[in-house]
Amino acid sequence: MASFKKQTFITLLVTLLFFSANAQQNEFWKSIRYGGGLGLNFGDGFFGATIAPSAIYEFNDQFAIGLGLNATFNNQKNVYKTTVLGGSLIGLYNVIPAIQLSTEFEQLNVSRRYDIRINAPDDKYWSPALFFGVGYRSGNVTFGVRYNVLHDDDKSIYIDPWIPFVRFYF
Repeated sequence: MASFKKQTFITLLVTLLFFSANAQQNEFWKSIRYGGGLGLNFGDGFFGATIAPSAIYEFNDQFAIGLGLNATFNNQKNVYKTTVLGGSLIGLYNVIPAIQLSTEFEQLNVSRRYDIRINAPDDKYWSPALFFGVGYRSGNVTFGVRYNVLHDDDKSIYIDPWIPFVRFYF
């Protein structure tokens, strides 16, 4: 599986470099869009923070591909601390200017340390996710919902396979 991940990453990187080398430099950089997300969660003894930058290359008005990173920290007081780090491959297709379909493969490394009072072994594992989504797009913003077809109730960092999103690219 690790070999497949390396091959996928290398293939995407070579593809982006190929388009970079064959397109005029100015035209290439005009087609790059940057965006991502920030998240803060607060609750009774709970804190969570996420930073998830991403970049896409727009081939035309309809199709774009890109890469994303994810760093998340969660802390449930006297229960656990979780650090999640990973990346994703993103594909976007605008059926019409206002409707955007998306697919995203995400691979996250989860490291969870439980409080000594919980008497549970620490967790370290990889959590894959494959999302298919649909959204309403207006300018640089898309509002929508995505579904994780690889959702695992025991290992997923997401509580539910259905996840609403707001996506920004500038």
